[in-house]
Amino acid sequence: MEVQYICPTAYDSSVYLVNRKVLIDAGMNSALIIKELEKYIKLNELELIILTHCHYDHTAAAASISEKSGAKVGIHKADLEGVNDEYLSVSVLFGEKSPTVKPVITYEEGDQIPIGNGEFLEVIHTPGHSRGSICLYEPASKSLFSGDTVFPGGGFGRMDFEGSEPEKMLGSVEKLTKLDVKNLYSGHGAPTDRDGNKQIMASYRMLSMMMGV
Repeated sequence: MEVQYICPTAYDSSVYLVNRKVLIDAGMNSALIIKELEKYIKLNELELIILTHCHYDHTAAAASISEKSGAKVGIHKADLEGVNDEYLSVSVLFGEKSPTVKPVITYEEGDQIPIGNGEFLEVIHTPGHSRGSICLYEPASKSLFSGDTVFPGGGFGRMDFEGSEPEKMLGSVEKLTKLDVKNLYSGHGAPTDRDGNKQIMASYRMLSMMMGV
């Protein structure tokens, strides 16, 4: 699997170009992201934009990128409504209107998304940060795109937003501890190419301590 890491500004989500045809999350600054994408591909080669959840910092640029590339947009069915809601998308926290993107694909737990070269991403539903948060696992390279569910160094996503489900977060992170992960590509911050399992376990321990479990 080939992955290009794009981080337009400090406030955007991390954006990942996978196998030169799939984008995972879209950030906010479409002009900068498109400029970065065009270093690797012709924009019309982009086929799919997968949103790990409905929050504005991950989705705002998706409409423009989709319109200019022709790529379809997908999101978990539980976040389909939230992506265009100014409170569930938390766009109000950025002083902005909700994103205009209209996903045409919805995902569920266990779906397998082809990404070329005979590879696929398995959809893992991890509610907590949002109702429809997902992680995406590529088994051949032992890679996990974790959105805002877990971060390197024991971090995990906030659970105080409209639409968050804090009571489900620990179970979601526990689900990730069952995977064999080497490469961790999180929704914010640089990816790590080693000790993915240890990073996830650290997040699980920190969350367990915070919840008093």
